[in-house]
Amino acid sequence: MSTIAAPLSRLRAPAARFQALPVALRVALGVAFIAGFSLALRTQALHARYWIDEGLSVGISSHPFLDVPGVLRQDGSPPLYYLLLNLWIDVFGFGEADTHALSVGLAILLVPFGFMAGRALFGPRAGWFAAGLFAMDPFLTYYAQETRMYALVALLSLVVAATFALVFVQRRRAWLPVFAVATAALVYTHNWGLFLAVGTGAAFLALLGGAADKRAMWRDALLGYGAVAIVYLPWVPTLLSQARHTGAPWSEAPKADDALGAIVSLLGGPPSAMAFALGAGSGIAALLVAPRLRGPEARATLALLTMGIVALALAWATSQISPAWATRYLSVLLGPLLLVGAAGLSRAGALGLVVVAILAVLWFNPRTRALEGKSNAHTATVLVRDQLQRGDLVVAVHPEQGPLMHLYLPKGMRWANAMGPVADPRVMDWRDALDRLKAAKPTPTEDALVRSLAPNQRMLVVFPIIRSADWGAPWTSLVRRRSARWQHVLDDDPRLARVVAAPHLNGRRPKGVRLVMYQRL
Repeated sequence: MSTIAAPLSRLRAPAARFQALPVALRVALGVAFIAGFSLALRTQALHARYWIDEGLSVGISSHPFLDVPGVLRQDGSPPLYYLLLNLWIDVFGFGEADTHALSVGLAILLVPFGFMAGRALFGPRAGWFAAGLFAMDPFLTYYAQETRMYALVALLSLVVAATFALVFVQRRRAWLPVFAVATAALVYTHNWGLFLAVGTGAAFLALLGGAADKRAMWRDALLGYGAVAIVYLPWVPTLLSQARHTGAPWSEAPKADDALGAIVSLLGGPPSAMAFALGAGSGIAALLVAPRLRGPEARATLALLTMGIVALALAWATSQISPAWATRYLSVLLGPLLLVGAAGLSRAGALGLVVVAILAVLWFNPRTRALEGKSNAHTATVLVRDQLQRGDLVVAVHPEQGPLMHLYLPKGMRWANAMGPVADPRVMDWRDALDRLKAAKPTPTEDALVRSLAPNQRMLVVFPIIRSADWGAPWTSLVRRRSARWQHVLDDDPRLARVVAAPHLNGRRPKGVRLVMYQRL
């Protein structure tokens, strides 16, 4: 017996020492452990090469800090993320791992913030569940390793949802400035933040009926939303200009089932979404039915559900009028979705624990290797860039690939796209882009560009690799047709000789581009 007891006593000693620590320190160590695990999970593809959208991010953010908001008149986005990335690049550089680290850091912050929000609204058990959900969610893991604003959007959506409930459910008015600042930051980060802001307004109206002091509720709402409106007002003229001239011609109107499909994607696919819905749904039902919507936890659940559903409905409805639907934009729902999920799972008893275990297994492998294959742009440029000289011309037949090519090709090139010469290759000018591309016929555009070449000077043409029939939106459909036409025009031009094409497809069709180099005879 003594031979067994000795090892057991050695195992109990660290546990006993841990139990002897102050509760606050134990909690901090637990949250730090979960955050550290999340960090390990979310750095598997830290060095993955850039793709189109990341090239746009780095290109816009490489402009002088105060110029970034004006540059975005060509793009269609609000400025906060790009300003933050601009400062980050100044300190850490613009390599892939350098800029991905910003998104990783923002994603990791969701773990302690999620814990604090879950504990404040629904108790300690919900706090731990929230920390685990935010630490492992595969949608967030994917975008934590991409130089885009979606990790920041998710973080701000959590802060907005949590502080709204603290202010208008628990009536902790000290959180009102935080709610206002977070909401303003969210709408300055992504336009779909406006949908969640409206969703919180709908949640406010849903809560108002049961409020003991409606006048105080209205006063706080006017202060909070009024502050957001004042801060956002200077951006409204740019927003209206973007709405008129940039839009999203690359998108199609979502179908009826796309809204549900987007939520499934946020949760990592059908199996994990079904498990999440089963566990969280049973707990949410208990929260809403047992207290008959009178308790603060039930009212917070109602508020989170209302703001999420209204935001999703607005995103879907407005995309019917002016298509701008993309699943990644729904990162704006991730905060309230996982927070209310943690509340439900914490009230589901043994079923909640089983579901969390299932999610941990399903989410442990988020397949971030897909990040490494999202574009072959870097590989393709490596094959041709040594054959380019200063003053050679790069033409992006797929126009939005231009900023990405600018990151990977040598400095000193001249730049153009299928619409003609480009003055600033770091930015894709989306202003009335569909009309301009329709007007820029391949033959005269190509002729003008070839005439700008000196004898023996080279032109590198960037073609998209068409991998499927999904290019059905107005922009992508036109790019597909124009790409084929440009190929014929270039190959039939007697002034040009083809030098090299990379990569060799040989039946393979990677995501990204095919580069074809021509020389002026």
